[in-house]
Amino acid sequence: MPEVGDTVRLSTSAPPIQWYPGHIAKAEKALSANLEKVDLVIEVRDARIPLATGHPRLQRWIRGKQHLLVINRRDMVSAAARVAWDAWFREQGEVPWWCDAKVGTGVKQLQQAAIRAGEQLNARRAGRGMLARPVRALMLGFPNVGKSALINRLVRQKVVESARRAGVTRSLRWVRLGQDLDLLDAPGVLPPRLDDQLAGLRLALCDDIGQASYDGEAVALAFLQLLPQLEPVTAAGVAPGLLERRYGVAMATGVPDSAAWLSACAARHTSGDTSRMAQRLLDDFRRLLLGPISLELPPQAVSSLQAPPS
Repeated sequence: MPEVGDTVRLSTSAPPIQWYPGHIAKAEKALSANLEKVDLVIEVRDARIPLATGHPRLQRWIRGKQHLLVINRRDMVSAAARVAWDAWFREQGEVPWWCDAKVGTGVKQLQQAAIRAGEQLNARRAGRGMLARPVRALMLGFPNVGKSALINRLVRQKVVESARRAGVTRSLRWVRLGQDLDLLDAPGVLPPRLDDQLAGLRLALCDDIGQASYDGEAVALAFLQLLPQLEPVTAAGVAPGLLERRYGVAMATGVPDSAAWLSACAARHTSGDTSRMAQRLLDDFRRLLLGPISLELPPQAVSSLQAPPS
């Protein structure tokens, strides 16, 4: 069974999505130097794309350390999507912690889980005749998945810079959380090369990669091709007629002409400027103005979906 979105591609004229700025390369070297000091890795992913925001080097970085998987932005997907992903991750042996760093949902439970990890650490230290100390946790994840916002929620004050764009955190920084936990905030980490361009598209749609890496209009057109594929899957959250209700322009049934729809919307809303209309569409998705939409779903959630026509 093909994954939802397998047939979606950027236009052939669009350059591939790649982004590995110098500050990420530099921070990854510093991260490697600090890993020996870390007891616990708190990995943060985007609820809309929990697979695309999983780093391929994660297991190498963990290397036997305790690991907490945080799925942030839970408000941006449907309850059905959360249930489906929760079951899937547990089948893989992971316990996901669902959070919304913006308002603090799930943060207390995450903090308690980290503290329990510290208690286990100190129990082992005591068994070796060593003194107790705070657990040292690394907050790790792709750019703009909400790591810094999550730290600010845990500390209950703004101790690290946070914004809804990639590349705000540029260096590693330790933050003390009470007497039980020290957090190392790291810049977003990306693979040096994105071989999976569908994953790259999803990162671009969710603003989890720098804007310099992609053509906004090409990404918006690919989004318009993806939405009809997601619509039959209830958990994805794409309501029938979503685009027409929002923008007043119907999308053709069957294989949609995304460029024609974008042009018609641009004529109606942005004085014919398709680039501005593309940015408006992307911003509306990112701000939940199209409702909670999952761009990725686990296999069991799409098992009844037929492959779209080629």
